[in-house]
Amino acid sequence: MTDFRQDFLRFALEQKVLKFGEFTTKAGRPSPYFFNAGLFDDGASTLALARFYAQAIDESGIAFDMLFGPAYKGIILAAATAMMLAERGRNVPFAYNRKEAKDHGEGGVLVGAPLKGRVLIIDDVISAGTSVRESVKLIQAAGAEPAAVAIALDRMEKGTGELSAVQEVQQQYGLPVVAIANLQDLFAMLQNSGNTEISRYLPQLRAYRERYGVA
Repeated sequence: MTDFRQDFLRFALEQKVLKFGEFTTKAGRPSPYFFNAGLFDDGASTLALARFYAQAIDESGIAFDMLFGPAYKGIILAAATAMMLAERGRNVPFAYNRKEAKDHGEGGVLVGAPLKGRVLIIDDVISAGTSVRESVKLIQAAGAEPAAVAIALDRMEKGTGELSAVQEVQQQYGLPVVAIANLQDLFAMLQNSGNTEISRYLPQLRAYRERYGVA
């Protein structure tokens, strides 16, 4: 049985969604790697990404009734993952929001299935937590219950304080966060890849974790 987390990271590397080198994060930190889920930008790669989300969600064992994708990246993620979950034998509804309320037709900011029951929020990453915060408000306003958050990669690094953005969400909202892969998985890939082109970044990645990482 293959480790889908390692499969995901190798796939992200092939798609050039995951890159190693010298980068600067939004927080202004020099980073030896860069991950941009927005580069899953064609049918085949999005389909594969959704399969990884569906597998991570299934294996988490988290109970939920529907998916919610925050605008904009979460929209396609929620739709595609719902399709992949259906392919795996679990058909669940999904919804997403608009950035601006529609004043005609069905109106409002929500599109798709009515928000009800336990709602799993699906997005690409958690950085400042803004998307999660807005999603939680919408879900609760509809009388539904936020169940968890699913993301592609947990960088496992400090946010504005000593906690990571993921830990802050877990602490503030009491929500479990399911990541397809995290920084530990990234280490394992570099250590076991046999690819000197990427394994040479291990020292930089180790130094980055020691400076910015969280347990």
